[in-house]
Amino acid sequence: MERNLRKERQGIVTSNKMDKTIVVAVKWKEKHPIYGKFVNKTRKFHVHDEKQEAGIGDTVRIMETRPLSKTVRWRLTQIIERAK
Repeated sequence: MERNLRKERQGIVTSNKMDKTIVVAVKWKEKHPIYGKFVNKTRKFHVHDEKQEAGIGDTVRIMETRPLSKTVRWRLTQIIERAK
């Protein structure tokens, strides 16, 4: 049996104060429909971090998963770059 494709995002960890949960801010640019100017957009995701290895400022890759709690629907798949 084959699983459906899951959404993946890349973002920066903004908080790791919760137990096994981090907050990841994902940024992207979107063109304004009328004025044509590119606008920066940000969305925060609560992400399950089982081993509690991500720190604030780390760049991470996250993947959509089944609901793990009221707010957590994503899980950490990879730490791309550690904060300096």
